[in-house]
Amino acid sequence: MRTINRIFCSLLLASACSLGAIAQENQSYFLHTIEKGQSLYSISSMYGVTQSDIVKLNPGSDEKIFVGRTLRIPRTAANTQTETFHTIAQGETLYRLTVKYGVSAKAICDANPGLSAENFRIGQVIRIPSASETDVVTTENVTEVAIPTIQGPVQSRCRDMHKVKRKETVYSISREYGISEAELIAANPELQGEDKIKKGTFLCIPYPIAQVEKPAQPQVAPSNSELFSENKKETERFSTIKAALILPFLDVSKSEAARMVEYYEGFLMAVDSLKRSGVSIDLYTYNSGPENASLNSILSKKEMKDMDIIFGPLHQQQVKPLADFAQKNDIRLVVPFTSKDNNVFRNPSIYQINTPQSYLYSEVYDHFVRQFPNANVIFIEASTGTKDKVEFIKGLKDELKNRSIPMKSLKEDATVESLKTVLRTDRENIFIPTSGNNMTLIKILPQLTLLVRDNPESNIHLFGYPEWQTYTKDHLEAFFELDTYFYSSFYTNNLLPAAINFTKSYRRWYGKEMDERYPKFGMLGFDTGYFFLKGLSRYGSELEKNMQRMDLVPIQTGFKFQRVNNWGGFINKKVFFVRFTKNYELVKLDYD
Repeated sequence: MRTINRIFCSLLLASACSLGAIAQENQSYFLHTIEKGQSLYSISSMYGVTQSDIVKLNPGSDEKIFVGRTLRIPRTAANTQTETFHTIAQGETLYRLTVKYGVSAKAICDANPGLSAENFRIGQVIRIPSASETDVVTTENVTEVAIPTIQGPVQSRCRDMHKVKRKETVYSISREYGISEAELIAANPELQGEDKIKKGTFLCIPYPIAQVEKPAQPQVAPSNSELFSENKKETERFSTIKAALILPFLDVSKSEAARMVEYYEGFLMAVDSLKRSGVSIDLYTYNSGPENASLNSILSKKEMKDMDIIFGPLHQQQVKPLADFAQKNDIRLVVPFTSKDNNVFRNPSIYQINTPQSYLYSEVYDHFVRQFPNANVIFIEASTGTKDKVEFIKGLKDELKNRSIPMKSLKEDATVESLKTVLRTDRENIFIPTSGNNMTLIKILPQLTLLVRDNPESNIHLFGYPEWQTYTKDHLEAFFELDTYFYSSFYTNNLLPAAINFTKSYRRWYGKEMDERYPKFGMLGFDTGYFFLKGLSRYGSELEKNMQRMDLVPIQTGFKFQRVNNWGGFINKKVFFVRFTKNYELVKLDYD
């Protein structure tokens, strides 16, 4: 009876474990660990779900999310028909996932170009392609079909007949045919016990006895390193780089066409510079037309599938068809302008030059607390133009609060006396307007300048935004006097040798000056063209693994690319701080 009870309990336990496994397998969500710079928008874009879908499973996530916390991401019909997202658990290996999902290691590696043996770790989310996308690895329920064998011809037991020569022995004959003496005697029993062999006797030379097969060793599961190494793509070198530019040169506004032409002119200077150094480049240029124009006529051209890299487009509406084409044909796509497109979160072919807002702000906050660890921050509440900076100010206030950095707020029309009351002598006093427009600067600069002059012992700075570059000529003296900082992904000091040389070369090439705008499109064209074409010529298909080794100093544009997830593309996270010192120096602060 006791034995029966034990068996019954064991069955119940096994049944419970089985049900638990099934419940876990059929969960309606998986877990995502939030990383620096990610927002609810970017996370929802990664997984093809809506923000409201995520909020339903994670109440309060629409108000704030925290780096290092996990979010439940719903499994919907939209993101399970063609793919599955899997959160790596403790003890899981790539091999175990191939067995679990019935897909090959190569298929998983191809679906996750950012995945490697080094970052295959607990909490990482990877994309599992559907069986329809790849060759299925069948591991269970295989039906073996018995195939009748066809009887072959009867084979003689002797592979040769040997006529004995004078002085030959059993030993010498066996060595001649690569068999043992025992094998020779077994085929010729009359030799048993004989010391000598008579000359002229014919002997049967048998086939060698097949070696007894060793019992099969138990299969050892390959390690992650072995599987990733086995499925690593061979490095491809480009003897001639084929590049395409797809931008709106015609059928658009005059100002838009002028910006694109200037970008193209800078790009041509990069191509010329590389060709002079021995790099072979074939450049194809196409007009993409207005934002509602189709790219089908361009993408259907025979040469397009052979491109190694494409630069463009300008308009966000044209990114997806171009990105889909690039991914299908394994072509790199550099998007130089828009920062609001979400294709980069699901397409590994994309390089986005303009940093998405949440990632940009995250980098700025890190640099800010590094530059001003002992700050007293005073926000100047602007009356106009604050809409664009709401997210930035909110995020910065949260960061300052988390680090216990004191902060206060004053109206933009505050008097010098009011400004003086918020100063601290034991900290750096950082004034930050909540608007980046020129009107706000015009209103606050006189009062701040008087404050600095009346309080020379106080450590005072003004901190602001990338668009201030366009107002520099109007406020240069005030910027220096206020020891001003602003952040930007694009900046060049026109007094630096590289900028001077490029400006002279541009003038010599085209007989004109670049337009005074931010950023300068001629420099942007040169920087992006030179960086990627030089990288392809140097590293070939291994560019992605060697971008951190690119020892180039761009004229205007900073480059620090990071893949957004294991299956997505790259965003540029480079941010500078530009400082106008009281000694009338312009300094670009690079924190990387």
